[in-house]
Parts: sequence; structure tokens; C-alpha cells
Amino acid sequence: MRKFDKSWSYLFLLLIFTSCAPRLLRDGIPAFDWIKEVGAKKVPSATTVYNVKDFGAVADTSVLSTKAIQAAIDTCAAKGGGMVTFAPGNYCMGSVFLKSGVNFNIPEGVKIYGSQDLDQYPMIDTRVAGIEMKWPAALITAKDQENVAITGKGEVWGQGKVFWDKYWSMRKEYDKKDLRWIVDYDCMRPRMILFQNCENVTMTGNNYYEAGFWTVHILYSNHVTIDGIHVNNNNAGKGPSTDGIDIDSSTRILVQNCDISCNDDNFCLKAGRDADGLRVNRPTEYVVIRNCTARQGDGLFTCGSETSGGIRNVVSYDMTALGTKVGLRFKSALNRGGVVEDIWLSNIKMQDLREPFQINLNWNPNYSYSKLPEPYVWDSIPAHWRVMLTPVEPAELGLPKFRNIHFTDIQAHSCQVALICEGVENSPVEGFTLKNVHITAENPGHMIWAKNWKINHVSIGGENGEKVEMEHIENVKLYK
Repeated sequence: MRKFDKSWSYLFLLLIFTSCAPRLLRDGIPAFDWIKEVGAKKVPSATTVYNVKDFGAVADTSVLSTKAIQAAIDTCAAKGGGMVTFAPGNYCMGSVFLKSGVNFNIPEGVKIYGSQDLDQYPMIDTRVAGIEMKWPAALITAKDQENVAITGKGEVWGQGKVFWDKYWSMRKEYDKKDLRWIVDYDCMRPRMILFQNCENVTMTGNNYYEAGFWTVHILYSNHVTIDGIHVNNNNAGKGPSTDGIDIDSSTRILVQNCDISCNDDNFCLKAGRDADGLRVNRPTEYVVIRNCTARQGDGLFTCGSETSGGIRNVVSYDMTALGTKVGLRFKSALNRGGVVEDIWLSNIKMQDLREPFQINLNWNPNYSYSKLPEPYVWDSIPAHWRVMLTPVEPAELGLPKFRNIHFTDIQAHSCQVALICEGVENSPVEGFTLKNVHITAENPGHMIWAKNWKINHVSIGGENGEKVEMEHIENVKLYK
């Protein structure tokens, strides 16, 4: 009888094991099939070029060139698409509206300045901070379009300080009247870029400064690529709500090679707010964010606080936070609803943060919960106030859930608080997986209402070995 060679049996077992093992994009992230489908599938042609100077645009910031630039866009679209571009120089404009087939090219040597006159931003139907309402158009807006792009290495300056100052002035008065919850909606400030209900969108290479409100807002859109943009919204002071990139109830999005410094969340995923967000009920899903840097700002990677439609199937890796307030941030409120799940984060490095790891289901109550104070009455308040005051019914629908979120190869040092995790009794933070996570800070932080976390090679705590304070915890062993 022939003797059986054990080496062949080992090889056979190895082949079976490797064929059954899940494919990995990188350590900790499965190679999901949907990852290949994110991003724009086509880009407008650049063979036919229209220069805005031929339509009357003037490289002089004392002259509004809005109409001339819009004429170039309209002509390009009407003739089948192409590239709209600029001669070197500095231009001033209000809102312009991109159209299908148009590549809006801002080349190096060109600076576009946004008008500081709010009347130059027409009111449109849109969604802002989680609710649908009328709001000024963005400086560059595309609504209901397909195959559009913003390219080049030029600069766009929102000149947002006038709008920031307006907000802080209103905020003082609204706080006195117990109206913190509505001031962000009443103080209308133009976003810099808006793609709303669009498909096949590309943004590459440009530099953005001093947005009046959010910098790039991707809303109700599909197949979007944002590659290599730079944002710095802090040149002129503290610009409130000057988020970097907001992905809002959109799908199949790719963000890569971006560098953002702002005064709110740097890279943020949203899906509607409260009763209005639950009515719309559109998720943000199938998103890849990779090889990006956050500097000043409130969140390297943020989910929420607008979570009503759900946020799911998200991959983010090779990310860096330098001096950002918060690193990995998950926030919602008890009337917001929605499920945040199936998020995969890997190879994240953070330094000099306030809180590298923050989870909060009851975030910022003064902003998150609407209540009509005296002497205001329902019949005399604006329509968007009523939207904000509409209760979630039944109330259980407002309870958000955070679950099945995975962290691999996460490092943070020189930080203030290592971990903040605040679930609630009826919705504990559940099913998180941490592998090779090492976070040290001056203060270890605390954890409340969490359960069923999987821990593998994890150290989270104070610089001198202090442990995270834990309360109402079930099957979570940060320390073995």
C-alpha cells in the first residue's frame, strides 16, 4: 500500500481554508463587491472649451461676473457639453448653476470670490442640516443634473466672514430667547458647493477657502467622486458650521486624497433630522473615504448628528487627524431615529486631539431638541419652525441605534480624553469590534450603556494607566 504524504493533506486543508476565508481590502476591512462601484462612472468631455471671458466675464473683483459665467455654462450645455474655463485672474460672482455635461474648470492662476451680498444667492428648495426648506443656493450649485464636474487647481474663496459675523450676532439674541435650536436655520448662509439630486459627479483638485456655511454638500446624489480637494475655512477667524465635506442621503460615494481644515466636522455623513428626516427616509450608504487628512475641525470622521434615514455600508481607511477636536465621532439625538451600522474603519492615526473616540446618542440637547418658548405661538411662526417642532410619533421611532461598527489599527496620542461613549438605556451602543486600537490621553474618559463589544489587542486609557470609567456595561471587557 502506498504511504499517504502528510504534506499534501496540509496543503489541501490550507487551500480549503484560504478559499473559504473572506477576502480583505486591507486588515479589518472585507473586500465588499460594492466598493468597486463607488464614484463617478463618467466625466464630461473636455474637447470643446468655452472661456467665460468670451461671454463678458471680467477678471476684476469689483465687477460681478455671475451672468457671464452662467451664459458660458448654458451655452456649453446646450451644445452638448464640454469645458467651461477661465483666463488667469480674480473673478467675483454669486450663485451659478451647473448643467449636465459641463466640466466647470477653475485652473491654477484663477481665484473666484463669492459675493458677500446674500441677494446674489437665489432661494431654492433644498435640505439644510437635516430638514427640507427654502435656502440660498450655493456659490456653485448643480441640481437635478447628470455628468457634471468641477476640476482644476484654482481657488474658490467664499468670503464667508460676513455670514459668520451675522450668525454670531443672531446667536447671542436667540440664546437669550431660548431659540438655540432654530438659529442655524434662520441665519441663512450660502454653502460653497452643492450637488443635489445629481448622478455622476466629479470634483478634483481645487482649493476652497472661507465658506459661508458648509463647503461641499452632496445631497440625494449617486456615484460621486471627490479627489484631492483642499479646504481651509479658518483664515478669517472662527467660521461656524463650516463643515468640509457632507455626504447627505447619498450613495456610492468616493472621497480620497483630501485635506480639510474647518470649524466643524471635516468629513461627515448625514441622513436627515427628526420627523422630517424620518419622512424622507433616505440613507447614506456605500461610501469609501480614504487617504485623507483633517486638521482644524470637529471630526475627522463623523456620522450624524442627522441619522434619521440611516447610515450604513461605509469604509474609511488611511486617515489622519492633526489637532482636530474629535477624531472618530458618532452622534445623534433621542428624537432623531435611524440606524448607524456596518461601518469599517482601519489605519487611523490621530495626534493632539481633544477626544479621539466619541459616541453620543444624546448629543447637544440645546441644539437637538426643539421647544417653542413664550411668547411665540404656532400660527405666527415660519414654516421651517413648524417642521422643526413636529414631534416624532410614535416616540420610539426617534430612538437612534449605533451597532456593528468595526475599528482596526487605530492609534491616538497626545490627546485630552481617550474615550467618550454615551449610549442610553433603551439603545445601548452595541456590537462594536476593536482590534489593535491604542489610545492614550490625559483623561481616560468614560463609557455608559454599551454591550457586546469584541476586543482584541486594545489599550484605551490614561497616560499613567488610568482606566475608563464604566457604567451599565454588558459584555464589554476593555481590560482583561
